[in-house]
Amino acid sequence: MILEDAPVALKPTTARRSYTLLLLTLVYVVNYLDRQILGILLPFIQHDFHLDDAQAGLLSGTIFAVVYASLGIPLASLADRLSRRNIIAASLAMFSFMTVLSAYAVRYWQLLLARFGTGIGEAGTGPAISSMIADLYPPKQRASALAFYSAGLNVGLLIGFFAGGWVLQHFGWRAAFVASGAPGLLLVVLLLFTVEEPTRGAVDALQDREAAPSLWATIRYLTRIPSFRWISVGCSMSAFGGYAGIFFIPKFLYVSHHMTPEEVGVALALLTGVAGALGTYLSGVFADRLGVRDVRWNMYVPIMAAFFALPFVPVFYLAPSTPVALAAAIGPSLMGAAYLGPSYAMTQALVPLRMRAQAVAILLFILNMIALGMGPLTVGFISDVLRPFVGSNSLRYALMTGMVTSVTGAFCYWRASRTLARDIGKVTGAAANPRLR
Repeated sequence: MILEDAPVALKPTTARRSYTLLLLTLVYVVNYLDRQILGILLPFIQHDFHLDDAQAGLLSGTIFAVVYASLGIPLASLADRLSRRNIIAASLAMFSFMTVLSAYAVRYWQLLLARFGTGIGEAGTGPAISSMIADLYPPKQRASALAFYSAGLNVGLLIGFFAGGWVLQHFGWRAAFVASGAPGLLLVVLLLFTVEEPTRGAVDALQDREAAPSLWATIRYLTRIPSFRWISVGCSMSAFGGYAGIFFIPKFLYVSHHMTPEEVGVALALLTGVAGALGTYLSGVFADRLGVRDVRWNMYVPIMAAFFALPFVPVFYLAPSTPVALAAAIGPSLMGAAYLGPSYAMTQALVPLRMRAQAVAILLFILNMIALGMGPLTVGFISDVLRPFVGSNSLRYALMTGMVTSVTGAFCYWRASRTLARDIGKVTGAAANPRLR
């Protein structure tokens, strides 16, 4: 018996699915705002709690990543069985409350526990949302829709850096936590009363007749798919430097370029919010349009994005001039999350209907354990090691480790492109050739 406890819309209208996509994207905006607001606040929290960079990396990355990635899988298993909308709403309420609670921490361990709780809440949103979007948009529009949703990451960063920097400078880091956590509670109400659960498989003309497989069955299925293995490692490598940058670039700009919190907030809001959102969304649009002719373009797009951004990275981190550094940052910001839409879309295409949420959760588990769990911690550790030799500029060099992982990610996408068409064909029954859609 297949369990569903929310109303279903058999054929959502264009207006209804656009509204649902917008609201789900707003959930991701708040999700990323609450998750990454710590980035611009971190130097001031370090000062108050007397933390070194490694401890800051543990707080900002590892603690959150372990719970976020681990709980994402069982919650995704529920999303493959129950109402995804209700799981998203409950998770949203949880992480919004825990973000507000972070403002009241008076000890380092209390803030660790609050961030642990934020991770619990945020673990339930991503896989369920990706699965819902896959049931709202057909394959030829799916990468664009998922890229639009993924651009919520950049909008969340825009708000976090711009508003967070302003609130930080005028009211302090505790007020910034309260301001970032409160909007999620309104979205909970809108989700529960205005969003319907889409019918699984309707846009793919697939019958939803099977019960959701167990977690172990899903893991066994995915480990047999070469494309998924390469995509998951590629995403982890692409995100490694990005997660480290989110938490340490504000401090790098404070220390190496002597910018104020408000100046840093405005600069990073424009870079990650405007340029980043544009690049994230357009990557999905290009992947959809080019993928109609050859599905491998879903991998070629993030490869091209990685190599486009690469020459700008050393200029950003090493240029002594602040205007030159910020101008160079446009390239990496534009391409930083270009892998998300195509990778999510291909993960959905590689599995049956009732595996979609679990497949995304496993992708996010691998990504977050490697990138979020190790990225900030590794960069913080390298910065501490380099400080006796290069002084306060140690973050300049530690952050450049992202160049190595970015190239590694591009290699993984290339390897995935070699088997992608064949692996998708096993699910759709299409001929094993690149032109599947």
